Amino acid sequence: MYEAKSAISTLVEVAADPDAYVAAWKARTGRPVVGAFPMNFPAEIAHAAGALPVIIQESRETITVGRNLLTEFYCGYTRSVADQAAKGRLQVYDGFFLADHCIQLLGAVDVTREFEPDKPMYFGQFMSSMGEPWTPEQVHSKMAEFLSKMETFAGKRITDEDLRASIRLFDTGRQLLRRLYDARRDGDANFTASQLQAFIKSSMIMDRAEHNELLNRIVREHVVPVERDERVRLHLSGHFCHAPRTELLDLIEECGALVVDDDLFHGMRYISTDVGAQGDPIDALSQWYLRRNVSVPCPTRVQHDVDWDAYLLDAIDRSGAEGVIVLMAKFCEPHMLFYPELRKALDRRGIPHLLIETEHEGLPVESIRTRLEALLERIRRHRLAPVQV
Repeated sequence: MYEAKSAISTLVEVAADPDAYVAAWKARTGRPVVGAFPMNFPAEIAHAAGALPVIIQESRETITVGRNLLTEFYCGYTRSVADQAAKGRLQVYDGFFLADHCIQLLGAVDVTREFEPDKPMYFGQFMSSMGEPWTPEQVHSKMAEFLSKMETFAGKRITDEDLRASIRLFDTGRQLLRRLYDARRDGDANFTASQLQAFIKSSMIMDRAEHNELLNRIVREHVVPVERDERVRLHLSGHFCHAPRTELLDLIEECGALVVDDDLFHGMRYISTDVGAQGDPIDALSQWYLRRNVSVPCPTRVQHDVDWDAYLLDAIDRSGAEGVIVLMAKFCEPHMLFYPELRKALDRRGIPHLLIETEHEGLPVESIRTRLEALLERIRRHRLAPVQV
């Protein structure tokens, strides 16, 4: 159905305007749409019920109507969600589900409930202390509860085979996206950082069968060897709930850098872990939740045998990144609290890094450009420094 456009341009378009795709899909299929919130919602369950699971995205609109609904020290994502709810932008969703919370997200959810009072709202919090002996049982119980609530929402019984089929579809999508990540990291594709972000962001929005078809086209047409150049190789770290602005990603590359890896939510964090369709599907989804924090550790989870700073250093070794840009959403408390540990780990290894605090309102392009150019110059000088014997 997308033959008239290139696969890349289609995914970029959907990522830029999620509401248009969701409204068109609903009109075309007549099926319900589930609005989900980051970060660990089991979208396969909604898909198995015949619904379209969509992770609600930050809007690019200026926050106006919703400005007095949440205080200014809430993050840009939550204030944007509140603004969208107040403007009626969330009316396209037939119900809302979330599997995580912070105080700020709960505020946005309360606003959504106020403006969409007739829509079901289900909050199922998974354990955040991952190493407790009772954690696996609690996660399994909560995952089964998600299934039950989704059956009530959709008015349909979800069979194990329905769920396995959805798991296979979503796993295929994650594998295709990781294939594109690997291609960029290995020098077998010339995707920009904003394009790769659009590929993942659109997967949070689109029907997965349609999305996988387009990803397959991109793999066939664009995964080819690319000559390695002298651009500085960087790792992007942070941003747990919403996508960094494309202008910022483009600016990084305009300054002479190449983004080779990341641990962003709209990045490797989202696609890192497959579920697996063998055995009991609720068991598989429960284990998926537990394994995700091993694949890409998160500061919102407590697990003593894995840590984000150790993961970051290993990821840098694998990708050959020469520096790190930390993207921190303003007022994101988990990231603010963990950042000193990241900084100390990077300093101990002598890895150049730059912290960029982002917010919904505006992007100080020239100020960031100056700081980026200083980081890249530092890395280039390090390249030329004599090796200490």
